[in-house]
Amino acid sequence: MDDTAAAQGLSETAVGGSARQHGDTHVHPVLPNPFLPFSTAKVLAMKATVLLLLTLMIKARVQIVAGSAIGIFFLLLQTLVFLATSGGLVLAAGGAALYGTQQRGPSRA
Repeated sequence: MDDTAAAQGLSETAVGGSARQHGDTHVHPVLPNPFLPFSTAKVLAMKATVLLLLTLMIKARVQIVAGSAIGIFFLLLQTLVFLATSGGLVLAAGGAALYGTQQRGPSRA
């Protein structure tokens, strides 16, 4: 038995079933094991990504809270300005009515 026949015999016994019957003796590549340890660069890249996303989430949350606080502040300011304006108008109308009644009173007598 020469070396080629021996190698062919080994490859035929190593490949099983249908592949051997159809003459497919090519060894297919194996997918990488996902449980292999990560390299330092991959770990640092993932840490940086997680830190960036966490920072962006906190920033968004602070903006929402700050926006709500600013919105509530402006709502309170608008309400106070409205009450002050309406109170001022009531005082002005009351003063005008009082002034009008005082002006009419002595002119009748």
